[in-house]
Amino acid sequence: MSAAAYFDVDGTLVSSNLIQPTVRVILNQDTPAASLRRLGRAVLDGPGMAMAELRSRKQFNQKLFSHYRGITNDRMLILSEEIFEDIIKPALFPGAKELVQSCKDAGLRVVLITGSLSGTTAHLADYLGADDFISNRLEMKDNRATGKLLHPIVAGPEKSKLIVADAAKHGHDLGRSQGYSDSYSDVPMLSVVGQAFCINPDRKLRRMAQAYRWPILDISRRAPSSLRA
Repeated sequence: MSAAAYFDVDGTLVSSNLIQPTVRVILNQDTPAASLRRLGRAVLDGPGMAMAELRSRKQFNQKLFSHYRGITNDRMLILSEEIFEDIIKPALFPGAKELVQSCKDAGLRVVLITGSLSGTTAHLADYLGADDFISNRLEMKDNRATGKLLHPIVAGPEKSKLIVADAAKHGHDLGRSQGYSDSYSDVPMLSVVGQAFCINPDRKLRRMAQAYRWPILDISRRAPSSLRA
């Protein structure tokens, strides 16, 4: 059976996060007044988003992307490219592209799995040479975002279920597959693959990596040596 490498994105391959693209969207409305109104609503919702993040990544994503309500599909297509070029691409860790390529050279199917939206993730996957991606998608009605996400919502433990389903669909051996993340919240995702790798791990994930002897990679300066499946 074949195998895959599943990559978290924010904090793992790029130093940016979900908030930066959202701020770009908020500040790029049809008029300055509309941007200020949307920014004001976002500021007022700040404490609610902070509480949601403490409860779960899923709830945080739902509240964050509610601020996209009313954005047209055409506008999102333009903003997705701008966000990739101006925010995501400059934030890529220097060794990210080489790490992805090393996985491909090892015969692994590379899949990005991220809470980011599909528009920017598609540009990133194309730039990195990833084979596929699993990401959040905005619900659209009458060509406008409703402020809701389509299910399944890509966040936290849900990632592990999506990886299992993707592996089954493509005939991958999860025991030979790899997972990459920076966050303790992705432990379920890292636990369903045969080999977990931690990139720029937070404190809790670093402790777990040390306990389970998961390799900790540094791609901030150079690409790690080729990783074999």
